[in-house]
Amino acid sequence: MAATPKKPAGLKSLADLKSVQKTLADTRTREAAEAAARLAAEKKRLAEKDLFSRAIGATQPLRRVAAVPLAPEPPAPIPFQHQLDEQRVLRESISDEFDVTTLLDVDDAMSFRRPGIGTDVTRKLRAGEWSIQRQVDLHGLRSDEAREALGAFIRTSHKQGVRCVRVVHGKGLGSPGKLPVLKTKTQRWLIQKKEVLAFVQAKPAEGGAGALVVLLAPVGR
Repeated sequence: MAATPKKPAGLKSLADLKSVQKTLADTRTREAAEAAARLAAEKKRLAEKDLFSRAIGATQPLRRVAAVPLAPEPPAPIPFQHQLDEQRVLRESISDEFDVTTLLDVDDAMSFRRPGIGTDVTRKLRAGEWSIQRQVDLHGLRSDEAREALGAFIRTSHKQGVRCVRVVHGKGLGSPGKLPVLKTKTQRWLIQKKEVLAFVQAKPAEGGAGALVVLLAPVGR
C-alpha cells in the first residue's frame, strides 16, 4: 500500500498552502511594483537635472570677492579753511597805510567819532559815562600780531553786545626813537573797523596816552 504524502509542518490542509503561496506572490508583486516606481522616479529626476544643465549651459564657480574693511566714520573736520578765511579778511580789512589825519579830532588828546556821531558822544566817553567792560593789551606785540589781536577782539566784543572797551597800545617809550608807532597804527585800525563808533584817549588812571577807550556800535547796527 502506497504511503500518504506528508503535509508541511504547520499547514493543516492544502488550502493553507495555497494561501501562503498567494501571500508570497502578492508580496513579490508589491515589491516589484515599488522597485519599478523607485526606478522610474530616479530616471525622472536625472532627466530633469540633465534638462536644467542643458538649459543654463556651462557654468563656472563664482570667484570669492575679497572683503574690504570699512574705515570708521571720520571725526568732524576742523574748520581750518574758515579760520584762514577770517584771518585773511581781517588782514585785508584794516590797513597800515590808511590815512586818519583828516578823521581825528585835534584837541588836548586825539579822538575819533564816525560821521553822524555828535561831539557829545566823545565828551561823555572821555568823562567815563560808559563803563569799560573789556580790554585788550597790545603792548609788546609785533605789528601784525597786534593788528590781528585787535581785529578779533573788536569783532568778538561787538558780537557779544559789549559797548565800551579799552585798548592798551603803550606809549612807545621802548620803540626806536621813542616814537609811538603802535599807537598810531592802533588808531588807523580802529577807524577802519565798522563796529567802532568813536574812541578817545584814556584818562590817566586808565592808561592815559598809552590806551584808548572805544565805543562800539550796538549789535545789529
